[in-house]
Amino acid sequence: MEATSDGDRPWQSYHTVYTNAKAGMEGVDKEKVQKIIYELSKGSKYFENEKRKEAIIKQKIDNLRTHHAKLTEKEISHFQMIADNRILELEASRDLSKIWLHIDMDAFYAAVETLENPSLKGKPLAVGSMSMICTASYEARKYGVRAAMPGFIARKLCPDLIFVPTNFEKYTYYSELTRNVFSKYDPDFIATSLDEAYLNITDICSQRGIGCEEVAVELRNTIFQETRLTCSVGVAPNRMLAKVCSDINKPNGQFILPNDYNAVMTFISSLPIRKVGGIGKVTEQILRDVLGINTCADILHKGAVLYALFHQCSTDFFLSVGLGLGGTDTPQQKMRKSISNEKTFSATNDESIIFQKLADIAETLSKDMQKECLLGRTLTLKLKTASFEVRTRATSLQKFVNSKEDILIYASKLLRAELPISARLMGLRMSHFHDDKHSPLDPMQKTLTSFLTIGNVAPIADKSTGFDTSDIQLMYNTKSDISVDDESTFLSDVSSFSYESCDFLETNQLSVPDYVAVSYGNGAESLNECPKTQNKFESAEKISDVSNLFDRKRVAASSSQILEPYWVDDYICSACGIEVPASFTEERREHLDYHLADMLQKEECRSLLQSFPHKESARKKRKSSGNQGKYIPIDSFFVKEDKSL
Repeated sequence: MEATSDGDRPWQSYHTVYTNAKAGMEGVDKEKVQKIIYELSKGSKYFENEKRKEAIIKQKIDNLRTHHAKLTEKEISHFQMIADNRILELEASRDLSKIWLHIDMDAFYAAVETLENPSLKGKPLAVGSMSMICTASYEARKYGVRAAMPGFIARKLCPDLIFVPTNFEKYTYYSELTRNVFSKYDPDFIATSLDEAYLNITDICSQRGIGCEEVAVELRNTIFQETRLTCSVGVAPNRMLAKVCSDINKPNGQFILPNDYNAVMTFISSLPIRKVGGIGKVTEQILRDVLGINTCADILHKGAVLYALFHQCSTDFFLSVGLGLGGTDTPQQKMRKSISNEKTFSATNDESIIFQKLADIAETLSKDMQKECLLGRTLTLKLKTASFEVRTRATSLQKFVNSKEDILIYASKLLRAELPISARLMGLRMSHFHDDKHSPLDPMQKTLTSFLTIGNVAPIADKSTGFDTSDIQLMYNTKSDISVDDESTFLSDVSSFSYESCDFLETNQLSVPDYVAVSYGNGAESLNECPKTQNKFESAEKISDVSNLFDRKRVAASSSQILEPYWVDDYICSACGIEVPASFTEERREHLDYHLADMLQKEECRSLLQSFPHKESARKKRKSSGNQGKYIPIDSFFVKEDKSL
């Protein structure tokens, strides 16, 4: 075995998907599982991809440690005051009047397969394939088999493992049965997946005069009667805590956390941060290795340093976790921002197979869009190569579409630009949907407001990007669907117009805008962090190159010239702040190519807008009279063509 810094046990430092014990896996020999994963993965493209990710994470941790060490006592004192005030504000928002219930079906896919085929009962079962597992039965989990694990590794852990292919039609059917039950207890329940949901049971407890524990027992029994499937339930004052509670007594159990301040603080004080939704394996590693944070109680003690090193949105999320705060109000129904479909398959470089996969995905996406009566304008292609590198390419269409033919035309153009390629995953996402109230069906069609002028003010357009105001508004509200196992990361860029609002209590997502981590492969968590000392605290020290980086970006955005991106300190992208080590030659080249293509696309949009000049009306050129200001004749709102030409 290769010698490493960890001596004879290199697998202990290897960053695998196995991090925390899940339901049914508490007695698993964690070291044995990690050793097997390490041995089977060593030398593979997956292994090399994991090593690349580890290199980037290590660099982030080193950077944060350096910034942490440079903090002065004066700065710490300043941030401590900010943290203390913010804790008081967050504490004042605590709401203990609501009762939230989180329900999680037990090994849902595997349970459905066992229900349909009783001969599988009591046997180690995995739903998926040798490439990837969707879920595993509790009998299989005793061996360390779990979701998001390659099937060949699972077979090594459990030689008697039985594989069953996925059948989402069956899973959707049983999911609908459970949702019919949910609606009886909360018509506005929040379904987060086929097998999970949040219910606000405050009203039903009050109306029926029963306690939350009785409701939980009744709900579980009703679901079993309707589906013959078991579930686990957690009840707490907010959604964040309810989700944590539902995992405590799995399978087929429940845990009730009273709506009491002391009970909540006692519960949260010893809770490992990894148990909280929104804190994934990378965030856990960074908080632990940089600041020594292991439990939620540790977060409150490190509030000052968190504010110094992370963005306020992320620090607010961390402090909320430390206080045991979460969402208590039912979110309002929001317009869908995107819809996507993707497939994983055996790695291939056969172009005919790849294009056939693309056609299948386009057809599925088209059906999903037509089912929801959606028309989209921005198409994104996602590719995962045989080396587990993830590429995304997007294009804005000239019209809103939802047909397979239209989607395939544009998707094929994006794919051809990436050939030759050996791919193992492909996906399509459509966003920027048509809104009957605010935009014409054809985005190139001019509206009445585009011809209106007031005084000397030209029609509103953003000079830095070339997009008109309606485009900017839609970009502000655009969010992408990212499926991650028990975690998600919320990325934003201070210089980007596609800034997304960070609702950490509702979405359990993080937003740290200045540095962005590159993501290789599914389930990879990215965390952005940047020292905020010079942004939040007045200091006489010289501003660093990284701090000046975004000032240069803003200047470049306001210029009509294309400023090519470059690497600051030889590893930070000047365009977005992403960190890619110099040894990753191929990744760095493709990353800069992406930015250049994006800049060229914006330049084309800017040129397109400039091709529609707005002429000043003759009336505006006349000398102002005493009657001006009282009213404006309707003729002045229209551009008149010279018919004599």
